[in-house]
Amino acid sequence: MASAFRGGNLGAMTQPVPPATLAALLDAVIPLAWAAGTAILAVRAKGCEAMTKADASPVTEADHASEAILLPGLRRLLPDAEVISEERVAAGEIPAPGERFWLVDPLDGTREFLNGDDDFCVCIALVAEGRPVLGIIHAPARGQSWAGVVGTGAWLVTPDGRRPIAARAAGKTTVALVSRSHRDPDTDALLARMGVTERMVTGAATKFGMLAEGRADLYPRLVRISEWDIAAGDAIVTAAGGTMTDMDGQPIRYGNAAERFRASTFLARGRS
Repeated sequence: MASAFRGGNLGAMTQPVPPATLAALLDAVIPLAWAAGTAILAVRAKGCEAMTKADASPVTEADHASEAILLPGLRRLLPDAEVISEERVAAGEIPAPGERFWLVDPLDGTREFLNGDDDFCVCIALVAEGRPVLGIIHAPARGQSWAGVVGTGAWLVTPDGRRPIAARAAGKTTVALVSRSHRDPDTDALLARMGVTERMVTGAATKFGMLAEGRADLYPRLVRISEWDIAAGDAIVTAAGGTMTDMDGQPIRYGNAAERFRASTFLARGRS
């Protein structure tokens, strides 16, 4: 996919970044995400073993192969924006985020990846003044991405091009997205109170894309999670006309270096 963006144009800009400029930046980020996805699939094709990080979560050669593409690529696009990624923080690098920074999960859904499922993805978000303004979630095994620029729109991206997507308004049937790997009784109780009539089980950040695409009505998370797991989804759902807040109804703020970029619980919803 051709890019209309040239990295030097944004480096000296002050906040906020104009939506038109963000749309051009997205043109450059999309092929970068797809390149990282290709590297992940290459590792899966030859096979790899998992290692265990200090927090007991798994990491693989695929995580590192993806990160090796994303970190230098994003730095070239915005030289003044720090790139904060899961594996950098896991290795003890806790950079100061600044007013504008990238949040990156090189391989979200490592467990799904290891289990042979197709729900793993690459997550990239640009955060400005504590809020995500651009996001892409690329699912390489599915051959598609969800992308969005807040204030401009959201799209489903395939090798054939892009088509606009939009979150749906609530109807008589309430469909909730639930995690394949992180189910818990509190979430089940919440869904019951909210009158959920149908549940769709899937893995990793693909749930945000499905919500933005209008295939479900809500996605709750009552267990704390890392910022790089949700920032891209926050941007895409918001760009698609939905909302994402903490459980008190407040916007989620990103860049909490003091807590190693841990985020709050959240509720993502379609159009009200």
